[in-house]
Amino acid sequence: MFKALVLDQADKITTSSIQELDVGRLPQGDVLIDVDYSSLNYKDGLAITGKGKICREFPMVPGIDLTGTVAESSDSRFTTGQKVVLTGWGVGETHWGGMAQKARLKADWLVPLPERLSGDQAMKIGTAGLTAMLCVQALQDAGITPEKGEILVTGASGGVGSVAVTLLSELGYQVVAVTGRSSENGEWLKSLGASRVVERSEFEEPARPLEKQIWAGAIDTVGSKMLAKVLAQVDYDGAVAACGLAGGFDLPTTVMPFILRGVKLLGVDSVYAPFERRQKAWQRISEILPASYYDNGCREISLEEVPDAAEAITNGQITGRVVIKL
Repeated sequence: MFKALVLDQADKITTSSIQELDVGRLPQGDVLIDVDYSSLNYKDGLAITGKGKICREFPMVPGIDLTGTVAESSDSRFTTGQKVVLTGWGVGETHWGGMAQKARLKADWLVPLPERLSGDQAMKIGTAGLTAMLCVQALQDAGITPEKGEILVTGASGGVGSVAVTLLSELGYQVVAVTGRSSENGEWLKSLGASRVVERSEFEEPARPLEKQIWAGAIDTVGSKMLAKVLAQVDYDGAVAACGLAGGFDLPTTVMPFILRGVKLLGVDSVYAPFERRQKAWQRISEILPASYYDNGCREISLEEVPDAAEAITNGQITGRVVIKL
């Protein structure tokens, strides 16, 4: 038997409860894992509260991230006792996820945990940190180097944004953090490495086709009007790595930044990123993130505290990363 947070739905209303389940209830997979930690992401919050159509079937165990120890494996790539990490692949949406003490998963979805990282550190990084690292690598691949100028990070108080600020700063970039909670989180963002903090309201006016060139590049987690504004302000031959839609999935912009300034819009996905890209990103994160990040940008909760935290994260009331100890 193992403990799990289980979501169900009746009359289009999602409910959550903590249940004791038999291991035979787990879905099919190659590897059985004793889960040590999961984490709470915005997508998890939408699933648990029912505010978003995340889960494709019920009952469902949420949790798009997990880390733990291999208990059984029918795949030669993973052995009993090995530490592994999982993010994405529809886990917590179409396949039971990480908010349980046990999980059975496909071997193709797993990455060996880097030696530098403990399980709780991996979940303090999680999908958010992996996505942030992929965004940073996308900017680097596009030739955006520290000497080019300031890098803007939108939604900087969130999971992806806070890790992105830290990674960029550690790599020598001048980082400008955008947040709607500058009075509350401004000093915290500076402690993560932001050189300055800008209030989100400065980006809420509709974007003109082209505006003054300000940013060498950007990482955008918001989308919609915010992304349009950022694109209009990026330097000639600059780039924007876009990975989120917290502000909406529309993009009210023009072709002007792309055809007159050569701006590159780089779409970043972490859910189905191939193994080699994931492994490289996890390794780089383990090398770059300072020890201070794990204490400064994260907090730990129990499984029983998840429903309240899910409500808070969907209301924009969570700062940094939330780790769930199983």
